[in-house]
Amino acid sequence: LEQPGFSPTLFISCCKSMFLHLFSVPGPCEPEDLINGIIFAANYLGSTQVLSDRNPSKSVRMKQAQEALDCVKSVEGEAQSLTEIDLFISTKAIKVLNADTQETMMDNALRTISYIADIGDVVVLMARRRLSNSSSLDCTDSGLSTESRKQYRMMCYVFESEDAQLIAQSIGQAFSMAYQEFLRDNGINPKDLSQKDYSDILSTQEMYNDDLIHFSNSENCKELQLEKQKGEMLGVVIVESGWGSILPTVILACMLNNGPATRSGKLNVGDHIMAVNDTSLVGLPLATCQGIIKGLKNHVLVKLSVVSCPPVTTVLIKRPDLQYQLGFSVQNGIICSLMRGGIAERGGVRVGHRIIEINGQSVVAMAHEKIVHALSVSVGEINMKTMPAVMFRLLTGQETPVYI
Repeated sequence: LEQPGFSPTLFISCCKSMFLHLFSVPGPCEPEDLINGIIFAANYLGSTQVLSDRNPSKSVRMKQAQEALDCVKSVEGEAQSLTEIDLFISTKAIKVLNADTQETMMDNALRTISYIADIGDVVVLMARRRLSNSSSLDCTDSGLSTESRKQYRMMCYVFESEDAQLIAQSIGQAFSMAYQEFLRDNGINPKDLSQKDYSDILSTQEMYNDDLIHFSNSENCKELQLEKQKGEMLGVVIVESGWGSILPTVILACMLNNGPATRSGKLNVGDHIMAVNDTSLVGLPLATCQGIIKGLKNHVLVKLSVVSCPPVTTVLIKRPDLQYQLGFSVQNGIICSLMRGGIAERGGVRVGHRIIEINGQSVVAMAHEKIVHALSVSVGEINMKTMPAVMFRLLTGQETPVYI
């Protein structure tokens, strides 16, 4: 259950609960109880830290949660004993109280919680650490100059409870209610923005996505044969096309100078690779696609099915009024999440893409807060240019390519 903090980033994001009245938010708890706070009995197993990129995928988050659990369990098995606690959950904060003394062991504002994972009868609560004398997040540089490559310290609190799943669902419900409170504070009544209103708007909008036209144009589709030496790698870097793509596959992000891909003169950065030696890559995970290409090392002839595409994706979002949320979230210019079936997806927005331009204005060097503001106040037709964030970092020299 991913729940980013309630920064301006989140408020661009459109979640399903926005269509519901504050006191009819679905979940296991009575909404009135969550406003005042509810308590679950649990055992505190311990806490640990993990290093994390700014916007990891859900699968990475789950691995981090499992890593935290394994770490705490190994320590517990050696020396620690269980601590009985009361876990307090409200729309404002999550607190851990000692069950016997009621002493506060942990007090985190709800907006600081990044992820909640329930693994069997265990709940892992992850929160980003903040420096006491700065509003910036506690982080370490991975050696690259770009902000997006820094790693952040995540505090992971591990609890054991027979109500683990219920606890996770309750925290999710608290986030939904807090989001509605934000809408109200900003003059938007969630009750006024009904599901029917949003559906009516969607029904009047065509799916604007260059893929529909571009991928169906036979002139853009190519069957290529590349020659290479036995034992020679293809010499490419591939990245995901991004969740929200009409045909999810991999994109050619970089080519090795004088490598087989470059020597062929047939490929360009931005090309979508649909198949390799008649094996379709559509819908496959990036790691699987990389494995297929790495397996070509002993081949001397490689067949590629490619759709020629520019490296930059054109997006057109049609937003009739500010009450209709955009339906995606952004962090430091990178699109982090996307509401399925919303106006942003219809406009061609893709998760993992870096926003390059908004309504003709470059946002490459623009501060995060200004990007959020520019999007949040935009109505009518919103034109954007985006590209995969990894491709952007490679093209701008912020990341060293790893060729396969």
